[in-house]
Amino acid sequence: MLSLVLVFSPSEKAFSSAGGTKKIVFWHITTDENGKKMIQGQVDRFVKAHPDFKVEVVPLQNDSFKTKLKIAMGSNQAPDVFVTWGGGPFFEYVRAGKVKDITAYMNENNYKNRFVEAAFGPITYNNKIWAVPVEGAGVALVWYNKEIFKKYNLKVPTTYDEFLNIVKTLKSKGITPITLANKTKWPGCFWYWNFVNKLGGPSAFERAAERMGGSFADQPFIKAGEMLQELVKIGAFPKGFNGLDWDTGQSRMLLYSGKAAMELMGTWQIPIVKAENKKFYENNLDFFPFPSIKGGKGDPTSLVGMASSNYYAVTTTCKYPKEAFNMIQYLIDDQAVKERIAYGQIPPVKGLKFSDPMLQKVYNIVAKAKSIQLWWDQYLPPQLAETHKDIVQSLFGLKLTPKAAAEKMEKAAKDYFKK
Repeated sequence: MLSLVLVFSPSEKAFSSAGGTKKIVFWHITTDENGKKMIQGQVDRFVKAHPDFKVEVVPLQNDSFKTKLKIAMGSNQAPDVFVTWGGGPFFEYVRAGKVKDITAYMNENNYKNRFVEAAFGPITYNNKIWAVPVEGAGVALVWYNKEIFKKYNLKVPTTYDEFLNIVKTLKSKGITPITLANKTKWPGCFWYWNFVNKLGGPSAFERAAERMGGSFADQPFIKAGEMLQELVKIGAFPKGFNGLDWDTGQSRMLLYSGKAAMELMGTWQIPIVKAENKKFYENNLDFFPFPSIKGGKGDPTSLVGMASSNYYAVTTTCKYPKEAFNMIQYLIDDQAVKERIAYGQIPPVKGLKFSDPMLQKVYNIVAKAKSIQLWWDQYLPPQLAETHKDIVQSLFGLKLTPKAAAEKMEKAAKDYFKK
């Protein structure tokens, strides 16, 4: 089922015979007990094959990792290998010369071809590859209650016009078409990001975010706000949605009870629903990709999220970059892929098979995606991301017009980037 040729197997023996203990410092953010144990086991296999190496594995909480990495990079105390989501903040380290270009390593023995194509978007800069896709996929999809769709003879939509007709039909039947808990702002942003992605293609956001000739006040951003507010005005979402809490399951409860029919959410919906309501998971839950929009520039297969939720990069201060890269390979080799699937992940590797049909269906969609637009709040600098989420929540609350919202975001970007 899987095939993997380790890039550096011929050199391993030569290096091991050099003698002495060499050290690699590795920071990651998988902090649950099962995840930590899995990664440590994969690193231990590398060390066993390289007895002259010691790996210091440092699991860190998400927020403390961001702060610690920033300080470490600024003081030349960076780890040898670190986790990244790619995108704008990561490329700042690349531009500063802090990250090792691993393009040659990825091309050796065509190792790059092991991974799904869309995995490379967030870690490709200036046509070079700067990190390895490792952790599982996480993309936004529209989850729906199959029983409700069957009752009202609704077919899974492929276009936004079809989707809008479903919304109107459900509304006429007294069912909330789309559940949403937007207290933390990011669930609502999923709608805005998908609209922009389908209207303008991934380059619309990237050109605006990278200040490369694009603007957050361009037409796709205004149109996205208009489409979002159209849904609000026709009553597509539950009452008080901007105050509902996703973390405590308030949106999902509406889905389980049949009071709401759909929810745009990440693929982490699978393990969560499975744990909360196994009967609903097995009998009622299904999903479809965000529908294409007539006249939009986004490819029908394009997604928002990540083909790999975490990547691993090597710093330029690492004394043993080839071996550090080889250590990362142990995190996503054939054995590691099996371990990650058992852990509940969808690894960003080609040709996988899953026993759970839901996971297989997600994997098939991710594998054929032409592009996957990274979550904006991961891509943008934290300060700007918070401003953006506030603006989108105001759009949902009908407190800003789509044009004013787009112009406000563009001004925030100009103020932040000074251009």
